[in-house]
Amino acid sequence: MRTAYSVRTVRAAEAALTTRLPEGALMQRAAAGLAAACAGLLRRVYGARVVLLVGGGDNGGDALYAGARLARRGARVTAVALGARVHGGGLDALVRAGGRLAGDPSAALARADLVLDGITGIGGRGGLRPDAVPVVRAARDSGAVVVAVDLPSGVDADTGAVDGEAVRADATVTFGAYKPGLLVDPAREYAGAVRLVDIGLGDLLPPPDLEALQHADVARLLPVPTAESDKYRRGVVGVVAGSARYPGAAVLAVAGALCGGAGAVRYVGPAGGAVLARYPETLVHPGPPGGAGRVQAWVVGPGLADTPGVQDALASDVPVLVDADGLRLLDPAAVRARTAPTVLTPHAGEAAALLGTGRGDVEARRLEAVRELAGRYGATVLLKGSTTLVADPAAEVPVRVNPTGTPWLATAGSGDVLSGLTGSLLAAGLAPRDAASAGAYLHGLAARRAASGAHGEGAAPVAAAAPLTAHEVAEALPGAWRDVVAREAADRGAAGARGWGRAPADGP
Repeated sequence: MRTAYSVRTVRAAEAALTTRLPEGALMQRAAAGLAAACAGLLRRVYGARVVLLVGGGDNGGDALYAGARLARRGARVTAVALGARVHGGGLDALVRAGGRLAGDPSAALARADLVLDGITGIGGRGGLRPDAVPVVRAARDSGAVVVAVDLPSGVDADTGAVDGEAVRADATVTFGAYKPGLLVDPAREYAGAVRLVDIGLGDLLPPPDLEALQHADVARLLPVPTAESDKYRRGVVGVVAGSARYPGAAVLAVAGALCGGAGAVRYVGPAGGAVLARYPETLVHPGPPGGAGRVQAWVVGPGLADTPGVQDALASDVPVLVDADGLRLLDPAAVRARTAPTVLTPHAGEAAALLGTGRGDVEARRLEAVRELAGRYGATVLLKGSTTLVADPAAEVPVRVNPTGTPWLATAGSGDVLSGLTGSLLAAGLAPRDAASAGAYLHGLAARRAASGAHGEGAAPVAAAAPLTAHEVAEALPGAWRDVVAREAADRGAAGARGWGRAPADGP
């Protein structure tokens, strides 16, 4: 599992670690890891042209000390000061190693092989200062590899917001722990590939603010039938979806539930004929939901239009997932009053309507939005989008960020499949946060498989992907499930063969 921590938490851990170390040792650890990462990105260090963009704080100091290490290996290192001062010790080290401080960055950037962004650190807010903008643009246009130090300058470490212009890095080398902005859009798109350098904070960090599941984590959550299992023990999902106008939404939600491991699916609504034509194993009932028979969870809303059923499902004593049309006119007090869990799965536009704000505000501050929704409705919230987030109504529980998926998932009906899949996991007995997290993970992994045309074990690289349909995502779910379980079993077997403990996860 990857974990991320707020700026306040990281700074407190760094301060505690500093008391155990000689003066300057922590910065030297960071600089050593940063220099090693940069060396790996260069075809060769000797003779390479490296430009350091440095501000006056410790972030600039990290860049200067790393530059000194590269200079001692033969790199031609030039520092460009962006601010009234620079880190004195770092600049002295760079000059002693053969580097130099440039007055005009233009010539240096024009020939650069690698540019280090050490302008602002994790405390930066509000985008780049105006004087830094032309220099950063020149660095981007130079064709050099741009590496951010700890976090791209101009992005918000805690929220992932980007207010103004910011550095777009090819890679980010972060120290001690991931920061939420490295995992959450829009800032995530500015970070490029992220490498974590261990500087010794491990035992000083409290529970995280954000976490991202990996293959092994998801494998441990997925239900496994036993010899005594029947359809009820595996979980029966009730689906209230579709309408005369949108019958396909019902078919896709049922597809997600059946391909996502449900023991059985009870469909309630007017699209029974379309559902049975595609999935004859479905148990169809005209409604209302209360008369459909026993279920362990309800999925309500996809393509529902004005068809009734949402309130009946919310009145039940089993978990309910509400999506799409079911989210319209949802009463926060009624949701909070439920005794059984509720999961809401809005996209940014639906989340904006629930919060009474604009879609752009939600997309710019996804982490804040998902936390606010979960608290306001007393429900687990899965906020869909370029970064899918899952928040628990308890504020102290870390938000989960989904690491799987592909932009090809932006296709009609894919959210209906996700609703059915997550509903099947709720019916199997997973806690709401786990069901939503595992559902998003499998959904994204299935989309990768479908977009790449993979039908055997594993999937082709996402770069080889092509357009997909929601039905293809549903049909790829069993393969994604097998991938997750097989990877975890292989890791466990390899660790046992070595005589060590469980191998670390290495999923997406």
